[in-house]
Amino acid sequence: MNQGFLTTHVLDTYSGKPGRNIKVELYYISKNVKKINTIRLNKHGRSEKPLIKGKKFIKGQYELVFYVSNYFNKITKLTKPPFLDTVSIKFGVANSDQHYHIPLLVSPWSYTTYRGS
Repeated sequence: MNQGFLTTHVLDTYSGKPGRNIKVELYYISKNVKKINTIRLNKHGRSEKPLIKGKKFIKGQYELVFYVSNYFNKITKLTKPPFLDTVSIKFGVANSDQHYHIPLLVSPWSYTTYRGS
């Protein structure tokens, strides 16, 4: 019984606030790359619902793409081109029955991620 799902959130480490309204795309990577979902993060910098869940959430390679320069351009003046335009996180799902949570801590010049809970 597959009940796993994927969620994400963004923390803006530049201003110390949630990354609200950041566009995020989810892809499944096999022989071809397939876009699964596109969302906007809520005012808390979180996905309102799982990006993928249940039987659609299968074992394999995924990629999350965060459109961070659009967000930071509203806060501060970025160089052209910006140092970080998008942040791509490629990760593997070995057990699709589990909850995978992928946080992104980001500034206009750096980022880090981990498997959260």
